[in-house]
Amino acid sequence: MAVYILGIESSCDDTSAAVIRDGVLLSNVTASQQVHRDYGGVVPELASRAHQQNVVPVVHQALQRAGISADQLSAVAFTRGPGLMGSLLVGVNFAKGFARALGIPLIDVNHLQGHVMAHFIRESDDDHSAPSLPFLCLLVSGGNSQIVRVDAYNKMQILGQTIDDAAGEAIDKCSKVMGLGYPGGPIIDRLARQGNPHAYVFAQPHIPGLDYSFSGLKTSFLYSLRDWVQQDPLFVEHHKADLAASLEFTIVDILMRKLRRAVRETGINEVAVAGGVSANTGLREAFYDHQKRYKWKVYIPRFSYTTDNAAMIAITGYYKYLDRDFCSIDVPAYSKVVL
Repeated sequence: MAVYILGIESSCDDTSAAVIRDGVLLSNVTASQQVHRDYGGVVPELASRAHQQNVVPVVHQALQRAGISADQLSAVAFTRGPGLMGSLLVGVNFAKGFARALGIPLIDVNHLQGHVMAHFIRESDDDHSAPSLPFLCLLVSGGNSQIVRVDAYNKMQILGQTIDDAAGEAIDKCSKVMGLGYPGGPIIDRLARQGNPHAYVFAQPHIPGLDYSFSGLKTSFLYSLRDWVQQDPLFVEHHKADLAASLEFTIVDILMRKLRRAVRETGINEVAVAGGVSANTGLREAFYDHQKRYKWKVYIPRFSYTTDNAAMIAITGYYKYLDRDFCSIDVPAYSKVVL
């Protein structure tokens, strides 16, 4: 009998639902929230209200596009955390009620584990593009920058992580200060393609081991920008492409330097990237460059699987379903970053 998993994702400002049959994706529907652009960042209360409005129609569309009815579902998988507590509660409580009403198992999924598992989403029965185990995964998003060793879907070890700001957070903050808008990632990415990555030099951290730090880079960027704007109020307007290119170059260099070290120390040359920042063109190009230069075998997700999406929750839920790794109806959501 086929295994159908409904995945629900609501950790931040995207409400998403997906259906997977025996590991193959049938549908992946996401409702994004535009209201936060006016505030330069996600407003938790507005996000949770939007999730309440979106979760039912998004789940309905996911089932409809998958061509199945709710009573065909084998289990409901949901993002338990980490994330914004108000947003998580909407998805968690909907999943609990939906699973209880259908009399099917409930599966809790770690959001960060889901990003890594996005590489195992299959779009057809003959899709065999998943990484071989073990592999290293650079997990980079607005709130996380981690190097993860993956030995199995349920055996992941964080080798290094940010001790302060994440890469995506630094990009968003620098974009906001330049007056370019939110979210900053796509804006910086687009401008960087038009600029000179060596036009400006910003401070780079010297953190021991495999941990990251981006607060120093952010501070260096902000103070340098302040000085330049004092001399020329139109500095950003005239040099925004070069600023974006130099910022992106520095962040990618920081990320890849620690990742190279992780490959040397572990001897693992199967290397993946995941999370929202993995959509960045410069980072993707760096991965392809390292594949040629260092003979890595790299895995880069489709753009639709880089941002928060329910397909990654559903595929994680599918593997947990095969192991009968279910959760009880009373499990709480959690906001703390864990893996």
